[in-house]
Amino acid sequence: MQIDILTLFPELLNSPFEASILKRAIEAQKVVVNFHNLRDYAQNKQKQVDDYPFGGGAGMVMQIEPIDRCIQKLKAERDYDEIIYLTPDGDQLNQSISNALSIKENIILLCGHYKGVDQRVRDHLITREISIGDFVLSGGELAAAVLCDSIIRLIPGVLGDESSALTDSYQDGLLAPPIYTRPAEYNGWKVPEILTSGNTPEVEKWRENQALEKTKNTRPDLFNDPN
Repeated sequence: MQIDILTLFPELLNSPFEASILKRAIEAQKVVVNFHNLRDYAQNKQKQVDDYPFGGGAGMVMQIEPIDRCIQKLKAERDYDEIIYLTPDGDQLNQSISNALSIKENIILLCGHYKGVDQRVRDHLITREISIGDFVLSGGELAAAVLCDSIIRLIPGVLGDESSALTDSYQDGLLAPPIYTRPAEYNGWKVPEILTSGNTPEVEKWRENQALEKTKNTRPDLFNDPN
């Protein structure tokens, strides 16, 4: 998989991809992640990428030309499955979306800034819009990092135990059950006996019941979610 991220502030993206699972995935060549500074595609010497909105109003708007020039250059090099704009009013990210994107070959992520991008970018260049929640960030870089993490960890061979991702919350429409590790007792707080019994069928049944109960009490909306 290759992920190309279009941004005005590539330095904001360095840290997430230089540690932990994302770093290992890149080093293992499971994924290629490139940052493209949109200022490099501005035509004037000031590297201007924004301007005032037509019709007046507060804030600045990212111009279509630098974005289009960058996207066209990338599309001339390879085909892309999705060109995604990170925006608060996009489809809210969930596990189903991450699962679907994890099997794509090439993806472009566009990080917005200021009041957003010229609407013509969204109308003619973008194939999908994704939000990480009903709130506004200063820019799309952190949202892009979140989306990348949710996708890359699902690529086969990235996690040490590939079955681990299959037992995450939301993979089966439920929250994950409680988990415990050693010691079996700490400060008088004990691990449920069933987990130390060695009875695998009963352990799995306990986990399923716990997942159902936790979802019922914490996120009952998931039972009605078609995704």
